[in-house]
Amino acid sequence: MKKIGILTSGGDSSGMNAAIRSAVRTALRLNVEIVGFRKGYLGLMKGDCIPLDSRAVSGILHRGGTFLQSARSPEFRTREGQELALANLRRLGVEGLVILGGDGSLSGALALHQLGFPTIGIPASIDNDISGTDMSLGVDTALNNIIYAVDCIKDTASSHARAFVIEVMGRNSGYLASISAIATGAEFALVPEREYDLAEICQQLRGRYEEGRDNAIIILAEGVGNAQTIADTIKDAIGFETRVTVLGHYQRGGAPSVFDRLLASRFGKSAVELLLQGKQGVMVGLACNAMITTPLETVIRGSKRPQDEMVRLAEELGI
Repeated sequence: MKKIGILTSGGDSSGMNAAIRSAVRTALRLNVEIVGFRKGYLGLMKGDCIPLDSRAVSGILHRGGTFLQSARSPEFRTREGQELALANLRRLGVEGLVILGGDGSLSGALALHQLGFPTIGIPASIDNDISGTDMSLGVDTALNNIIYAVDCIKDTASSHARAFVIEVMGRNSGYLASISAIATGAEFALVPEREYDLAEICQQLRGRYEEGRDNAIIILAEGVGNAQTIADTIKDAIGFETRVTVLGHYQRGGAPSVFDRLLASRFGKSAVELLLQGKQGVMVGLACNAMITTPLETVIRGSKRPQDEMVRLAEELGI
């Protein structure tokens, strides 16, 4: 291959810029031209790309988000959209593509692969719900953001004798909620993988109150239920002043952690080298601190949930 492309798609995650930088520098070292498609698959269908050289990726390692920008593209899910993207790739002389993103983005990579175009996927999703890798890009940074916010909120909770329901991302995965609950000493983590009894939670909180522990933190994955309803129920049941904090997109942004910078650098280098070795239709991943590959079809068909050990630990160390 003499020319390859790279794009970021779906929700952004810290470390994407570091992965782009690594991919670009690896390609240039191997005398391969590389272009970046702007705004994900939308840019691919428009043929909107920019040449990437060392100067283009200088000074982006420490920046969150993605300088190539990202967008969701329902049109690319159609066969017409995919054929249009494929025509643009061929017109531009691009012979392989590195794609960073979550399940939807990797599904797009699989679609192009099935049409005969070489693709390599890089897992980037703060929910850590992509199979085929121990950690996805951006997860560690998101956890650090959550922990910083919860630590700050705990100061107010203890100062004013309040309970806080803190909503974190995770529509179908409780990874962020369970891990951050362990790391912050939260009393409860409510996750999609476990049923919970709100009446039982209120009873345990009442017991804490009677013991003189007059504040509490409940971390809620967004897919579990309505944070305000849960907070109101707690307040009505035990009289705790209860507040809600929705961390929202704050979790995604910010400078990537050391872990994410290193992981991104390894992912970017590995993805380019795999393309040039003739590998395609796979996702790079991390397993036991080693780089591995998994067929995109297996990744898309698979599912991943937080380790039961971590969910139990969050429960056992809470109340």
